Formats: sequence, structure tokens, C-alpha cells
Amino acid sequence: MHRLNAWLRRHPMVVDSVWALVVLLLGLLSDFSESDRQLYGGLAVSLAIAALMVVRRRYPDLAAAGGTALGLGQLVLDIVPGGSSIGYLVFAYTGAAFGSPWASRLVLSVGLVAGPLTLWRFDSSTDSPPGDPAPAGPSTWQMVFVAVLMSTPFVLCWAWGRLTRVRGAYLVELEDRAARLERERDAQSKVAVAAERARIARELHDVVAHNVSVMIVQADGAAYVLDNSPQQAKEALATIAGTGRQALVEMRRLLGVLRTSETAEEYVPQPGVEELPELLEQVRTAGLPVDFATSGEPRELPRGLELTVYRIVQEALTNVRKHGGPGARARVAVDFGDRDLEVLIEDDGRGSTAEQLDAGGADGPGHGLIGMRERVGMVSGSLDVGPRPGGGFRIRAVLPLKTAS
Repeated sequence: MHRLNAWLRRHPMVVDSVWALVVLLLGLLSDFSESDRQLYGGLAVSLAIAALMVVRRRYPDLAAAGGTALGLGQLVLDIVPGGSSIGYLVFAYTGAAFGSPWASRLVLSVGLVAGPLTLWRFDSSTDSPPGDPAPAGPSTWQMVFVAVLMSTPFVLCWAWGRLTRVRGAYLVELEDRAARLERERDAQSKVAVAAERARIARELHDVVAHNVSVMIVQADGAAYVLDNSPQQAKEALATIAGTGRQALVEMRRLLGVLRTSETAEEYVPQPGVEELPELLEQVRTAGLPVDFATSGEPRELPRGLELTVYRIVQEALTNVRKHGGPGARARVAVDFGDRDLEVLIEDDGRGSTAEQLDAGGADGPGHGLIGMRERVGMVSGSLDVGPRPGGGFRIRAVLPLKTAS
């Protein structure tokens, strides 16, 4: 049924043709009961009304003007209105709903005078033979009342058409607004992604710069103690090799990430897993109770991976503070596996949807989960977000621990 309605909306001429056929049949039934002159005239009018009804939505101005001319022709040629005259109501609606402003004004004017003109032209009380006394007809007030009553359907159809036009314009405006908002949302998402990637690039640049600085210091120290303490020099060279491999991994992750020209920031080591207790203490001080637990065997991680863990926890707890509501509690768990690192942040608050977090919530547009997805994607990890069973929100990130050598 839905498909049929959609097909009919796409082919309005089919619907109009069906109604035109119905109006034509009504006209034929009333025309065949008239005299020969009225029969041929009525058939011509009925066919013309049906033809205009078929094309009324494709050519609304033509339908309004043609219907007006056809009605005036009936008055001039003294063709009594038949069953097909109901089509004039359709033309009044069409001119108001789909026609040009002049067509709308035309059908309204014709509708207002249709009743008086029809009553005047086809009043049977004026058709008595010459010499016969005229029968007593209705009073003037009765004539006015009947004329107004005959014009009322035309005015009502015109008003219905105007209402349809206004409603259609309102729906078009809503669709345009929805499309515009969708484009703006997509643009904001792209801007947020670009800004987040630029921020990640700067942070990774800081990490790599820190590793290179360590390598330089170790190399200078190894050169200084090479003659007097070969063992210390060997340890320094091992540190340089490890740091170099780690820096190489970070540089490979940096490829493909766009970066802005603002590079005048101080190159300092970025926070990592070791700084999580400090972060959680700050959050507790701000009024959000947080439990923290670790499992598995802790180990040294690449600075870029540590930074990713820190930022994910930081962003997740920020979202809890924004959307968790009063009385919410949070839990952070870090599991060191053999091949991956799992970070779990969940709360028991009222929660929020992923779309709201992406949009920044009630505080205005922000990065939300966009930044998390970008960070996790940079280390080839996976991110799972959604409502928590029993209430609240849950964020789970799995980050691979394989490093390139």
C-alpha cells in the first residue's frame, strides 16, 4: 500500500485522469436526459472539463483560465449546468493551490460571481411565455441567499487551495532547512575531524621530538664515557636503539595526518598512563567519584600509545561530567594483555547518546567521540561506545601493542 501511494504521488496525472473520468460519467448521465441541443452542448462541456482536469496540475493556469472561459461560454450559449459542473470547483481549488497569483485571483473573482450569474441566467421564473402572467417568484432576499449559497462552494474550494499552497510552502521550507542543517552538521564534523587531526599531529610531533632529544643526550653521553666506561656506553647505545625504534613507530603513525602551520609550541613530553592517577585525582576534586583499576603485567608503552590512552580517559571522564548528571560515578580499568591494551570507562549516570557526544551536548558543538575515533584509528585500534546495561554509558578501546621494528 505504501508503494502504491508513493507511485501515485509521483504520477499525479493518473489520479487526475481517474477523477476526470468520474466527472465525465456524471456529466453524461445528466446530459442524456436533456433535449438534443442541450445534449450536444452538455457533452462538449463535459469533455472539455474532463480534459482540463487531466492536465490541471501540470498546467494549473491553463486549467483556471480554461474553466473560466468554459463557464462563461455556458452562460452565453444557454447550456444548463449538468453533473460535470462539479469540475469548476476543482478548477477553483487548482488555481488557488498551484496556479500563479493572477490565476488565484481570477478563480476567486469568478467563484464570487458564479452563484449570482448562474441564478440570473437560468432562473426558471423568468422563462414564462409571452402574454402569460409571470408566476410569483421568490423574494429579493431569498434570491440573494440562494446566490450566496451557490457561490459558497467555490469560495471554500479556493480557501482549501490556499491552505494547501501555504502548507506546501511550509513543508518545502522545512525540507530546505533540514538539508541546510545536515550540510552544516557535515561541515562541522569535517572541521572537527581536521582540527582533531591537527592537534594529534602536534602532540605526536612533540613525542617524536622528545624521543630524538633523548637519543641526542644518550649519544653525547656514550661518546663521553666510551673510553673510560665501555659498559655505560653500551647501555647508552641500547637506549638510543630502543628510543629510535619507538620514534620510528611514531613517525609512521604520523604519516597521513594533516598538520597546521602552528608549530611554535614548546616541545614537552605529553602525559601518559603514569599520569592517569593525577588526572583521576583532579576529576575527583571536581566532584566526580572515580574508581581506578589495572590488570595484567604493566609494561613500558610507546609514548604515542600512552598519550592515546590518557586522552581517551580524559575525554570520557569529561563526557561523564557533562552528561552523567548528579550523583554519577565512574570507573576506569586498564588491562595489559599479551597483544593489546584494553581501556574501559563506564559510568552509572543518566548517560547520553553517541550523536550528542559527537555534537558536544548542551554546552555547544565540540569534538566528543570524534577525537577518540581518530586517536584509536591512528594506532589501528577499535572503539566501542554505547549505553551500559543497567544505565549509564560505556566506552571500550582496544589498542594493539605490536610495534614496528
